[in-house]
Amino acid sequence: MPPAHPFDDDKLREECGIFGVVGPKDAANFVALGLHALQHRGQEAGGIVAHNPGPGFNSVHRFGYVRDNFTNAKLMETLPGPLAIGHVRYSTAGSKGQTAIRDVQPFFGEFAMGGAAIAHNGNITNADQLRRELIERGSIFQSSSDSECIIHLMARSMGRTIPDRMEEALRKVEGAFSVVAMTRTKLIGVRDPLGVRPLVLGKLADGWCLSSETCALDIIGAEFVREIEPGEMVVVTADGGVQSHRPFRPARARFCIFEHVYFSRPDSIIGGRSVYETRRQIGVELARETPVDADLVCPVPDSGTPAAIGFAHESGIPYGMGIIRNQYMGRTFIEPTEQIRNMGVRLKLNVNRALIRGKRVILVDDSVVRGTTSRKIKEMILDAGAAEVHFRIASPPTAWPCFYGVDTPQREKLLAATMSEDEMREHLGVDSLRFISLDGLYRAVGEAQGRNNAQPQYCDACFSGEYPIEPADMIEKGFKLKTAAE
Repeated sequence: MPPAHPFDDDKLREECGIFGVVGPKDAANFVALGLHALQHRGQEAGGIVAHNPGPGFNSVHRFGYVRDNFTNAKLMETLPGPLAIGHVRYSTAGSKGQTAIRDVQPFFGEFAMGGAAIAHNGNITNADQLRRELIERGSIFQSSSDSECIIHLMARSMGRTIPDRMEEALRKVEGAFSVVAMTRTKLIGVRDPLGVRPLVLGKLADGWCLSSETCALDIIGAEFVREIEPGEMVVVTADGGVQSHRPFRPARARFCIFEHVYFSRPDSIIGGRSVYETRRQIGVELARETPVDADLVCPVPDSGTPAAIGFAHESGIPYGMGIIRNQYMGRTFIEPTEQIRNMGVRLKLNVNRALIRGKRVILVDDSVVRGTTSRKIKEMILDAGAAEVHFRIASPPTAWPCFYGVDTPQREKLLAATMSEDEMREHLGVDSLRFISLDGLYRAVGEAQGRNNAQPQYCDACFSGEYPIEPADMIEKGFKLKTAAE
């Protein structure tokens, strides 16, 4: 199935959203609502597994949006019970654009002590090695997903309980993982030792929930309790509450800083901070670092909006909606003709000509990846009569691929990997192009002294090339880590 926005090929994509509920008699309905709130984290496919003491485990996996699948009353009636987990995805490991339904999570396994289902956000960096070893020992894989390795490792474990087996399995896994899993009676949540990907705990009147983001707690009326800590496993039951375990060696946390920049919804809370306020503060820092004489500050919607508001406030330059986003194009052109494809970004964005004409315009966007969309937007702004176009980018140059659960192009396709800032400005054909510094980004997310280069507080590998977890599979395939000269 093609991506929901076939022209939106110039953004990094978060790969997955996960959600789980224990307690309410119709847990799957709560999960469907939670997945709807997490749709921005994965629009290719989704799945829900539920358990009811009578019929046992039931599952539904579908391509497409949550709203088009899991709002069907008859379908949801097939998922009864007080315990359910769900997953929305883009493809990570496996073949891009050729996803089979068997790749759609949650994955289910039947063990001697009962069944279990698992949903994973992140990426296992030693999955190829694990898969080879497991196949040599007789495992038969049903999907191309790296996440399936966890189920097979659990099957080979000698642990007495499913949580014990999950602990043992995850100790063999390298990379980034936030996991929501379920047994017949328990909801389980785990974050990797560095806490690269997010996971939060919420309280319902008659149960508990786990979610990738706090915005999904809001939609079901759950109270945010706390974040699952890096390296923590929680085992949750409706009546017994939350038990916390520490199955991994302690490590210094390295949460993904791009969650603050783009991935998370602006109405979510991360580390006690509003994502919206952080993005607005990024715009403030950007204005301080990269001033320019202009008449109008315009966001590239929607991801550039909070930063543009902050930039306008700090610079004193008026803010205006110079570009209007068509909110409904996603389902209109699932299989566009070549003629429609050639219209490109205009299907999604249109210029507010009356506002733009004759103005020196500052365009604020969250990132530049390949630069293809940025060039098209610049052309649209100039066609509308703008006098000048200045790009201000609310993240440092994206020069390195992510191997921790983000759909990143190969390094040679990243504009910042092959061009200097001046070369990028010339390539995009704009009057100026400036990015926020890495220190400025750190200040915006609450680190007053900027980045601690000796011990970085976040995972910022996509900007710095410093990978906190060695991408073993990619190195085996020939990927070259950053050298001292770089």
